[in-house]
Amino acid sequence: MKNKFAERTQLVKPSETREILKITARPEVISFAGGLPAPELFPVEDVKEVCNRVLTEEGTTSLL
Repeated sequence: MKNKFAERTQLVKPSETREILKITARPEVISFAGGLPAPELFPVEDVKEVCNRVLTEEGTTSLL
């Protein structure tokens, strides 16, 4: 497949942060870095309830 980006993009070096995040995505790696909480621990039902309440009570105003 032909590269769809400008030739100068070939000179861009990979991001160290992006490379580290690739490693933390592996299931056998436990990351103790900040900002990478386990998604299964998020209180999804609570967040859904709050979002529904805000949108019901405040409607489009809440989206400004």
